[in-house]
Amino acid sequence: MKNLKDILYKVAIETVKGSTDVEVSTIQFDSRKVKQNDVFVALVGTLSDGHDYIEKAIALGANTIVCQVLPTQTKDEVTHVQVADTNLALAILAANFHNHPSRKLQLIGVTGTNGKTTIATLLYQQFKNAGYKVGLLSTVTVMIDEVEYKATHTTPDSLTINKYLSMMNDAGVEYCFMEVSSHGIHQKRIDGLHFKGGIFTNLSHDHLDYHNTFAEYRDVKKVFFDQLPKDAFALVNIDDKNGSIMLQNTKAKKVTYALKSYADYRAQILENQFSGLLLKINNEEVWTKLIGAFNAYNLLAIFATGELLGLEHIENLRLISMLESVSGRFQYLVSKNEKITAIVDYAHTPDALKNVLQTINDIRTGNEQLITVVGCGGDRDKTKRPKMAHIASELSSHAVFTSDNPRTENPEIIIEEMEAGVAPQNFKKTTSITNRFNAIKTACQMAEGNDIILIAGKGHEDYQEINGVKNHFDDLVTVTEILNKLEK
Repeated sequence: MKNLKDILYKVAIETVKGSTDVEVSTIQFDSRKVKQNDVFVALVGTLSDGHDYIEKAIALGANTIVCQVLPTQTKDEVTHVQVADTNLALAILAANFHNHPSRKLQLIGVTGTNGKTTIATLLYQQFKNAGYKVGLLSTVTVMIDEVEYKATHTTPDSLTINKYLSMMNDAGVEYCFMEVSSHGIHQKRIDGLHFKGGIFTNLSHDHLDYHNTFAEYRDVKKVFFDQLPKDAFALVNIDDKNGSIMLQNTKAKKVTYALKSYADYRAQILENQFSGLLLKINNEEVWTKLIGAFNAYNLLAIFATGELLGLEHIENLRLISMLESVSGRFQYLVSKNEKITAIVDYAHTPDALKNVLQTINDIRTGNEQLITVVGCGGDRDKTKRPKMAHIASELSSHAVFTSDNPRTENPEIIIEEMEAGVAPQNFKKTTSITNRFNAIKTACQMAEGNDIILIAGKGHEDYQEINGVKNHFDDLVTVTEILNKLEK
């Protein structure tokens, strides 16, 4: 039990009805989870309004309601706290309730369109290999030292974040690496957290179904760096023109990395093969198991972060060479007989798809076919659909358009909207197959010895969401089984 007065510390309160000197069990924003003596925070979401569930929360035992609009009638035995923004209030309440766990470890946030999961996960690997107890909050998984929990969002709600950080405190975790999404920033999920550093990867077309314009998307990302404290660092990719914008108002120490521009941390690609990358980082050569120019940027950000957090220089380079690729990020296999290379990658934005295809084209000799299987998600930004199809058809020998996670949309209409972006000279290089399994099978049947198949869009996901139902589907498992059957 906690005293309400204590967990309201630094919450901007407009009105209070009732006593704040009461004991509360926990905090909830889902009325279905409310139990006796809980605080219920009425969040105003895009799909529902928590204010509609205040009576239900009280009936289930809530003794405190935090809301933006006071009910017309209030009960004397229930404390009502009116605030301007319940999302912000929830973040501060959560941090107070869990005794500010982010202050008891080194929390590093990674934001940008592409590379967040890779950088956060590889930093987790890097510091585990250096002998530290480490935490990870990512799209793919949550790690508390050696213990794994299933991730549900890129950036969880503020209650969940603080709960996991508190568990990390209990486990003796020293460093935590966390993906920070634009949704998470905009919805105040990271407010109340103390970050030791922030990393900016890049910015390209994504989430314009949520953010109305690219400028709004960029400015939301910038808020994260604006809020960093003086004792933190702000590490940005200065090759991206938005990198300098992220640094404009930050109080944190400004640090840059780049492959093409002058920067504090620089890298040069000496060799780029399917077996790995040979990089020169600040005049030191290091061989890594990762592939492609986009991973050169990721590795440089990881190296810079290691240095900023105090890893010894040579040890930092050695640890970089040990890093393994992240689930669903440029994972590949080579079939036994035909030596067909199948690559599975999470690329689900135009820029990410272009990066992966350019990487493959840089490595391949040109004699092999490059067959790309790609779709676009339903109920998401529609404007990227024709762009994705244009890139796939332009940079591949053949492109197979298929379903991604259609969700509540008709997958055939999604594919039609993709096809609108294909240039006339590339139509003959495309095939449309709605069923994802059949699309991957067709790509495998088209492939001959030494050809390359890229299956893009879903990466680590082991499901396909159709009409609200998540059906088991794993791209890597599927392509492995199909290639094995075709070669028997």
